[in-house]
Amino acid sequence: MNPADVAQTAMAAPSADLSLIGLFLQAHLVVKIVMAGLIIASVWVWAIIIDKTILFRRMKSQMDRFEATFWSGQSLEELYRSLSSRPNHAMAAIFVAAMREWKRSYEGGARSFAGLTQRLEKVMDVTIAREVERLESRLLVLATVGSAGPFIGLFGTVWGIMTSFQSIAASKNTSLAVVAPGIAEALFATAIGLIAAIPATIFYNKFVSQVNRQAARLEGFADEFSAILSRQIDERG
Repeated sequence: MNPADVAQTAMAAPSADLSLIGLFLQAHLVVKIVMAGLIIASVWVWAIIIDKTILFRRMKSQMDRFEATFWSGQSLEELYRSLSSRPNHAMAAIFVAAMREWKRSYEGGARSFAGLTQRLEKVMDVTIAREVERLESRLLVLATVGSAGPFIGLFGTVWGIMTSFQSIAASKNTSLAVVAPGIAEALFATAIGLIAAIPATIFYNKFVSQVNRQAARLEGFADEFSAILSRQIDERG
């Protein structure tokens, strides 16, 4: 809202529309852009939160089922055949990658298996890194909104306060009717910034913790599976 418009509105209509929609419609163009950007960022943040929540829950359930099957005594060959076409979660992907390298070495007629253990560990490490990268995708958006959101809202606040002081100067009137709209829209911009930033920060920390736990679980499985394959290499060597 321009200062002159604020002054004219204040003199013509003593009671300004201070509803949320009214504050947005009456705001200066710059403040409107800030508010719209923060609303879009907030929607984006919640879309990521919902997607990641579903992803982590599904992944945990799939990994629990896989570990139960893996340690049930089922043949590794049978398990590999059932998963080789399309491993549907991180732990299965590690298992399939290691078994593929194992079978490639044996079926290729390799004469020495001295470096097979190192190759298996390398293959599993690369797979873990790829899966962790997939889990961490779009978490940077949450971190960015969480850190920048309040400052963007503060920019809208500063602009709204500047508009209020310009309105006072234009109308030469310090009544609340002149000052209130600009202050209200300024505070509204800050509120939207916090609404976007607070859940982004909370869930960013939560998801980073979950990624670390899943990575540790995958590394633990990789170490155990590597030990199993290493024993078989020693037996066949």
